[in-house]
Amino acid sequence: MASVSGPAQTASASAPPLQRGIVKMVLSGCAIIVRGQPRGGPPPERQINLSNIRAGALARRAAQGQPESKDTPDEPWAFQAREFLRKKLIGKEVCFTVEYKNMHREYGMVYLGKDTTGENIAESLVSEGLATVRREGFRGNNPEQARLCDLEDQSKASKKGLWSEGGGAQTIRNIKYTIENPRNFVDSLHQKPINAIIEHVRDGSVVRALLLPDYYLVTVMLSGVKCPTFKREADGTETPEPFAAEARFFTESRLLQRDVQIILESCPNQIILGTILHPNGNITELLLKEGFARCVDWSMAVYTQGAEKLRAAERSAKERKVRIWKDYVAPTANLDQKDRQFVAKVMQVVNADAMVVKLNSGEYKTIHLSSIRPPRNEGEEKNKDKDKRFRPLYDIPYMFEAREFLRKKLIGKKVNVTVDYIRAATGPGEGTPAFPERTCATVTIGGINIAEALVSKGLATVIRYRQDDDQRSSHYDELLAAEARAIKNGKGLHSKKEVPIHRVAEPFSDEAMLFTKELVLQREVEVEVESMDKAGNFIGWLHIEGVNLSVALVENALSKVHFTAERSAYYKTLVAAEEGCRQRKEKIWANYEEKPVEEVVHLSEEKERVANYKPVYVTEITDTLHFYAQDVETGSQLESLMETMRAEIAAQPPVEGSYSPRRGDYCIAKFADGEWYRARVEKVESPAKVHVFYIDYGNREVVSSTRLAPIPPAFSTRTLPVQATEYTFAFIQVPQDEDARADVVDCVVRDIQNTQCLLNVEYSGATCPHVTIQFGDTKEDVGLGLVKEGLVMVDVRKEKHLQKMVTEYLNSQESAKSARLNIWRYGDFRADDADEFGYSR
Repeated sequence: MASVSGPAQTASASAPPLQRGIVKMVLSGCAIIVRGQPRGGPPPERQINLSNIRAGALARRAAQGQPESKDTPDEPWAFQAREFLRKKLIGKEVCFTVEYKNMHREYGMVYLGKDTTGENIAESLVSEGLATVRREGFRGNNPEQARLCDLEDQSKASKKGLWSEGGGAQTIRNIKYTIENPRNFVDSLHQKPINAIIEHVRDGSVVRALLLPDYYLVTVMLSGVKCPTFKREADGTETPEPFAAEARFFTESRLLQRDVQIILESCPNQIILGTILHPNGNITELLLKEGFARCVDWSMAVYTQGAEKLRAAERSAKERKVRIWKDYVAPTANLDQKDRQFVAKVMQVVNADAMVVKLNSGEYKTIHLSSIRPPRNEGEEKNKDKDKRFRPLYDIPYMFEAREFLRKKLIGKKVNVTVDYIRAATGPGEGTPAFPERTCATVTIGGINIAEALVSKGLATVIRYRQDDDQRSSHYDELLAAEARAIKNGKGLHSKKEVPIHRVAEPFSDEAMLFTKELVLQREVEVEVESMDKAGNFIGWLHIEGVNLSVALVENALSKVHFTAERSAYYKTLVAAEEGCRQRKEKIWANYEEKPVEEVVHLSEEKERVANYKPVYVTEITDTLHFYAQDVETGSQLESLMETMRAEIAAQPPVEGSYSPRRGDYCIAKFADGEWYRARVEKVESPAKVHVFYIDYGNREVVSSTRLAPIPPAFSTRTLPVQATEYTFAFIQVPQDEDARADVVDCVVRDIQNTQCLLNVEYSGATCPHVTIQFGDTKEDVGLGLVKEGLVMVDVRKEKHLQKMVTEYLNSQESAKSARLNIWRYGDFRADDADEFGYSR
């Protein structure tokens, strides 16, 4: 075995040379492994057995594949002897002498420190009664051997360790090598840190740990990462991948036989995933930062310390091109900064994952959303062949909803674009079409990642990549988390409900077109013009051989009379023709039913709940779960006012710094996107710190007074009142615990911020109305959904007219309790244990 370090100067030429090393591992109470200092790679190692003493043998598991072999338990005090040395020596510098070799083993004396003045390890073990002295073959003139015998006699007299009454049978561990149900075992620990000793390091990211105090010996794979490994060949030899040995040494030198805490986080396919915590740092993040590991998508989601930390550590290693990233080239390395990040205006939504934007230069550019896949049919190509009228936008489930979501959210708006990668053009292959080069980017508006919003609503799915494929979204983990939420909540593509059907053409539209073609196509006709629309198109009547086309269509039950015909000379003829078709229930009137005469019902004087939902656009959600919303009916007025105001400001820009804000003033403020908005001054700390409230959107910001200016009179609140109204949820209580409250707010932000919803005022409150709010598409109650998920509690109201709603909420709360969801995972925390879990009634 290679020498750990060269011989040091000694006083006597006949004495064994003194050597030094670092203790890597304690094999037993009388054997250690020492290593040298690393120089360009893992250092040499050697095993040193302590001369003249013997400690008990540690437990050993039966050899795999040998049925006759059996597990061997600890000998009495063996583990305590190992622990005595482990706590004293691991990672420490020692010096040692090799006195003799026997059967390839080296025996010698070990001292703690740089020279023989340090603690003699063998003497310490014997003194504590953790090892016995080998007296056979002793030489009377050897002072070291004589001292060991004296120490053993003293230990016996003091009844220490091995010499204690009873022999120490109670000191033997009951090691559990296997766990019957690993998943249940991991779940039972509730992701709480558990004390452990790292007994073996297989590679940089896989270790063998002894869990305390129950002595479970388990293999743990680090969550979220993977280090280079050692490939086992057919002949049994191991071939290391590049940097595998270095990664293993990195973990060994920090964790092997150290006291740590482990959070066991998941157990997919019998593989235990966890995070190892040490006072000196988190080994998972350190491995990534030093370029010894890469992030792994499939286990990132269970990493309890925050996946963004792992991505940041990996990004740091990539930027520095260290170790496994020495040849790394960033996907956007060839792009200028101005081409990587820019602001652009959305001019067209091409598809559910693509849009055309206009750059400041006036150039048009097509952008694809990174790492997501729009809705698609598995048999799409077959459908195209069978049905020439196949229309992907309408016939692929949720394709129309996805495109409409993007159109309503983005069209005509300025967005922030961060290019993640350029997907190279591909030629046509067998059964696959050709694709041009694609610019794939993360697009945000108002701080919302559009791709994440699409995925969270179940309107797109996330692309899975090979582990070494870095051409992906810079927010890939958030996309995966959004998809998991959508699947859990059964949103969109993941819903078990019937797929929405979009009938673009109305019934009998084809028949009406054919009728008109046969009657007038390429015929000479007379046109009677009555008016003209804004686009310059004539509006009027068409006659062919004395036949009025409008009347003919109505007579054949292929059209209905439009109200614009009321002032026409043909109105009575049209009405009569329509009435006849309606009575005969022909074609478009086939399902016509006469509307019954409504009876007047006299309501009792007792107050009833009024459900008068109005469309609103949610613009801001606060940390206390209050939110601000705009009335959709006045949205066009606000857009017109903003457009006019900004044009006027652009023509006559305000003088920077000329405005002195005062508390309560209405003003205009330049937001982070560079645009001006109406605002109110809430507080003035200094000219550099002015607190403003954006009155039309509900968000707040601290800005410099140089970003403020007087509001032009033409755009004051007299012209258009404040558009953002504050509301809060009816029938619910938000948890007091900060983490639980943050979970609720995050959920609501993802679901309804910057979306159109339906709102109904249920009762008044101290600061704002309490309302119920419904999703615009599904009409599902948002607040009730929070209760069902166990994210909030029910606020019981006593009003009689609200009892039906309250009962529904309470029933949902009981279901969440029974399922132990979120805030109910520890039972009903509102009892005596409320304070323990951070909640209060």
